[in-house]
Amino acid sequence: MWKKTYKWSTKIYINADWWWSNGSRVRLWKTEIQKLANEIWMEIHISHFPPWTSKWNKIEHRMFSIISKNWRWKPLLDRATVVNLIWNTTTKTGLKIQAELDENIYEKWIKISNKELAKINIEKEEFHGEWNYSILPTY
Repeated sequence: MWKKTYKWSTKIYINADWWWSNGSRVRLWKTEIQKLANEIWMEIHISHFPPWTSKWNKIEHRMFSIISKNWRWKPLLDRATVVNLIWNTTTKTGLKIQAELDENIYEKWIKISNKELAKINIEKEEFHGEWNYSILPTY
């Protein structure tokens, strides 16, 4: 989706929660971001909300409240219906939400070794490098 809108971009910025699957301490998250950086040949900068502060994410809260209003009184019969209702959500100020149904089946409980983790081309920021860092393509 991003290629159409941001085709001239040279870097990607991701603002993520501190915990769960995209958490700052999740090894699989970082190795998959490294794969993406290598695939698209771009630097990916990540900033995590500090621990227990994801409620500060105003964009996320705006989106979820509008999505909830959009699908109110509509039967959520299947995943495709949910994705279409999310996709057709816009705000009065012009925020447009995009969504895509991912039907891939993902392996669970993948372990990332210290050796694999050491291969990540990561640059930590001076201020809280554990939450703010860039992953660069491997040259």
